Amino acid sequence: MTVSTVTPRRLAELRAAGDRAELIDVRTPVEFREVHAVDARNVPLDRLDPAAVRGPVYVICKSGGRGRQACEGLLAAGVAGVVNVEGGTQAWADAGLPVVRGRKAVSLERQVRIAAGALVLLGVALGRLVEPAFLGLAAFVGAGLVFAGVTDTCGMGLLLARMPWNRVRDPGPTCADNRHTRRAADGTGDRRRGDR
Repeated sequence: MTVSTVTPRRLAELRAAGDRAELIDVRTPVEFREVHAVDARNVPLDRLDPAAVRGPVYVICKSGGRGRQACEGLLAAGVAGVVNVEGGTQAWADAGLPVVRGRKAVSLERQVRIAAGALVLLGVALGRLVEPAFLGLAAFVGAGLVFAGVTDTCGMGLLLARMPWNRVRDPGPTCADNRHTRRAADGTGDRRRGDR
């Protein structure tokens, strides 16, 4: 299945020309709160319901991988006009396009690396000091990483995305808040007051 893509700069040009297709950010709420493209609405990948999405729609994540995965799922469910934003939020910010910044967070990719490394280290240590069968834990994690690399899907990432520290009580602005979010990003309004 081929996923259409658009560069952040081209998307910004389309938006400036009047394209109002929805921009969905599929990262965790904590990642979204840290930094997101103006006008993006947060719908985490693990909660993305194709039945609730009407195309055309742009999908963005951190660097493009989860966005492509979300696009494939939406296209398979029959949603038309699905486009992945190349390079994700990182490329959007690097292009100097407007973003909303909040509290810093540990990205999901870093959490996966930390958890995988800790499990491998634990498996090797327990295998050496307690019982050689614990080396199977390190092998299992290694096999999972190979599978994640080949398929570009990560079960550990999906599991970590559901953890309490990756949830927020107030995920920040959504599509309904676009007007004041845009003003906050360009300095013409106060996002905390809502400037409505």
